[in-house]
Amino acid sequence: MTDNTRTSSDIFNNEDSNTTANPHIDQIMSARLNRRGLLLGGMGAAATSLFGAGALTGCATASTGTGAAAAMSAPLNTLGFTAVAKSLADKVVVPAGYNVQIIYALGDPLKAGTAAFKNDGNDTDWDNRSGDHHDGMEYFGLDANGRPSANGTTRALLAINHEATTDEKLTSFFIHANGGTATLPRPASEVDKELAIHGLSVVEVAAQAGQWNYKPASNYNRRVTAMTEVLISGPAKGSEHLVTKFSPDATRARGTLNNCGTGKTPWGTFVSGEENWFGYFSRDAKDDDRRGKKDKAVAGLVRYGRPAGTASRHGWESAGAEDKYVRWNNSALGANAKADYRNEMNTFGYVVEMDAYDGSQPVRKRTGLGRFAHESVSFAKAVAGQPIVAYMGDDARNEYMYKFVSAAKWDAADANANNRIAVGDKYLDKGTLFVASFKDDGTGTWIELSMNNPIVAANPDFEFKSDADVAIFTRLAADAVSATKMDRPEWGGINPRTGEFYMTLTNNSNRTVDGDASLDSANPRFYSDMKGSKENKGNVHGHIIRVAQGNPADTAFKWDIYLFASEADADKSKVNLSNLTDENDMSSPDGLVFSDVTGLCWIQTDDNAYTDKTNCMMLAAIPGKVGDGGKKTLSYKRADGSEKRVDTYMGKAQSPDILKRFLVGPVECEITGLCETPDGKAMFINIQHPGEGSKMADIGNPAKYTSQWPANAGYGAGNRPRSATIVITKKDGGVIGS
Repeated sequence: MTDNTRTSSDIFNNEDSNTTANPHIDQIMSARLNRRGLLLGGMGAAATSLFGAGALTGCATASTGTGAAAAMSAPLNTLGFTAVAKSLADKVVVPAGYNVQIIYALGDPLKAGTAAFKNDGNDTDWDNRSGDHHDGMEYFGLDANGRPSANGTTRALLAINHEATTDEKLTSFFIHANGGTATLPRPASEVDKELAIHGLSVVEVAAQAGQWNYKPASNYNRRVTAMTEVLISGPAKGSEHLVTKFSPDATRARGTLNNCGTGKTPWGTFVSGEENWFGYFSRDAKDDDRRGKKDKAVAGLVRYGRPAGTASRHGWESAGAEDKYVRWNNSALGANAKADYRNEMNTFGYVVEMDAYDGSQPVRKRTGLGRFAHESVSFAKAVAGQPIVAYMGDDARNEYMYKFVSAAKWDAADANANNRIAVGDKYLDKGTLFVASFKDDGTGTWIELSMNNPIVAANPDFEFKSDADVAIFTRLAADAVSATKMDRPEWGGINPRTGEFYMTLTNNSNRTVDGDASLDSANPRFYSDMKGSKENKGNVHGHIIRVAQGNPADTAFKWDIYLFASEADADKSKVNLSNLTDENDMSSPDGLVFSDVTGLCWIQTDDNAYTDKTNCMMLAAIPGKVGDGGKKTLSYKRADGSEKRVDTYMGKAQSPDILKRFLVGPVECEITGLCETPDGKAMFINIQHPGEGSKMADIGNPAKYTSQWPANAGYGAGNRPRSATIVITKKDGGVIGS
C-alpha cells in the first residue's frame, strides 16, 4: 500500500474514519448485555456466544506450520549474504553474488496482437497490457508442457495485483501524453485508460539458460480490471445494501479495485485484498439529506470514509453519462437503489478469489471474510478434519486485525480438485469472522462477529439485522465489541517453523499518549522523529506483532511484538527497542512473506520517514517465537504532567546475524509482493511507483523525473518510470538467502 505519510494525491489513501472511543470488551459486555437483558442464562453462556467455545480454555503452544512447510527440508539457521548498505541510488541494490532481472512492467502487452509499449503516453489497448502499481503476487507452477504443477520451477504463472497509479491532481499523468487533465470534467479517453490499469493480471513466465522472461502471447495471460464482471458470493449475496442499477438482485458487480496484498489458498487459488477503494467514489453535499440522516447506510458511508460532500480520487464520475462513469457517484440520485449507484461502494472492500489457471472462471468477491481495507490473507496450515483459518488486517489508522474460520472442515482431497473455485465456495462462503482484542498481560481473544454474538445483535449504535449486514459493515461490528485499535495492520504471514501468525503494523501518525488513539500494550510507542527539519509524531516507524495459538481456530492467544522498526541511532530505551543497527534498521514494515523453502521471513518497507537516508528496502530474518524476549515497561508524560506507564511484550533483540538488509530499491518506490519457485532458487519481487514524487508539469522533461527506472536499467522504451516485477537469482544457482 502507499504509505499514509506521503503527500500529493496520496491524501486519498489517508483514511482515518475510526473515531470510536472503545472501552474494554469486559465493560461493554456488562453494560450492553445487562441493558438489553441478553445474559443468556449467565455470564458463562454469554461469554461462550461472545468469544466462541474456545474462549474459556487456556492458550497452548503454537501449531506446527503451514501446509507448504511440509516440504521445507532444511530451514536456514544462518543468513548467507553480506548486508547491503542503505542507498539513495535510482537502481535495485542486492548483495554480491546475486543477479537482478526485470521481466514485466506497466504497459507490457499480454496478447499477440497488442503493440509493444512505447511509454510516451500514446499507448492504447490497455485491457491487454500490464496494469500499474504492481503489488502483491503469487506463484503458480507449470510443468514443461504448460499444465498446472505445484512443482514447476522453470515455468509458471504470476498472479499480480495492480493497486493504483502514480497520480497528481486527479490524473494518472505518466500514462497520458501531456500528463492528462487535472480538472473536472475528466475526458472519457483518459478515464478509460485509468479504469484499465487497476485490477489484476496473470502472466506466464519461464526460465531458459538461467534467464527469465514473460510470454506476451500465452493463452494463460489475463487481465481483470475495474470493469470486469465479477460474482458476489457468501453472506452478503443478495443483500439490499448491494443492490445497484447494474445488479438489481445484488449477485453481480463490476471490477476489483486498489488490490494490495495477496494470498494462496490450500486448494491452489489466488486471493487478493481490496484496500483503499473508498477514495474512488464521490458523494455530493446533499446526499445525507436525501437518504435521511437516520438511514444506517449514512453511518456506514461515514465509517468507511465517504461523508457527504467528499470528492473522488480521479473524478471518473465526471467523464460522461455512460454507466461506466456514473457508477463512481455514490449519491442517492434515483427513485431507489435499483435506479442509481448509491450502493456501488458497498460492492468493494472484500477479498476476491481467482483461479490463475482457469480464465473461464469469474472472479468471486468472498464477502464472508468481511469488508474493510484488506491487505493480504494468510492461511494457517490446512489440517484434515479441521476448519480452514485465514488471518487478515484492515490497513488504516486505528483499525483492526481479523480472522475467518470456515464452517466446513478440510478434506485433503480438495487440494487436488479440478474445480478450484467450487472448493472456494465450500470453504470461504460459510464460516465465522472474528476480530482481535489484545490484553495488557500478553494474551488476547478473538471475538466473534455475527448475529450469534449478543453484543453485535443488540448493538444500540448501528442496527445489524443479519450476518449479511455484518459482512458489509464489518468495521461497525468490530467497533461494537470494542476491538483493539492497531497501527495500520497490513501484511501477514505464517511462520512455517512454529505456525505463529505475524502482521506488520506499518505506522500510525494518530497514535497519542491518551485520547481515542491512546497507547496500549500492543501499540506501545509514541515518539518524535525528525526528517530534516520536519517533525513527525506518533508511531512513526511501525512494528511487527505476532500471535501464537494452540489451534488456529482457538479464540484465545498469546502475543508479543517481534520487531520494533526504528532508525539505528534512535533512543534504545524508548524507540529502538529491538536494538537495530546500520545493517538492519528500517522504517514502516509493510510487505511480509515467509519462505516455504528456507523458513526465512522477508520484510518489505513502504517508508516516507527515513527516505532522506535510504530508499525503501527488503530484509531477511530468521524469526524466533512468541515469548523469546520479555516484558518491557515504557513511561510517558501526559499533558497534565502525570505519568502513564505501558507494559508491552517484545521479542529478542535483532542482531545482524538474524536480521539484515537484502535489497534496496530505486528512488521513491515501495518494495512489495514476493513469491518464489518451489526450490527457492528464484524470487520474484515487485517494485511499485518509482519516481512517484515527479510532477505532472515536468511530463515533457525526463531530466526532472525523480526516477527513470526501469529504463535506466535497460528495460523498455521511453524514460517515464514504471512499476515492474523483477526476479532475483544467485550467480551460483543456489537457494536465495543461503
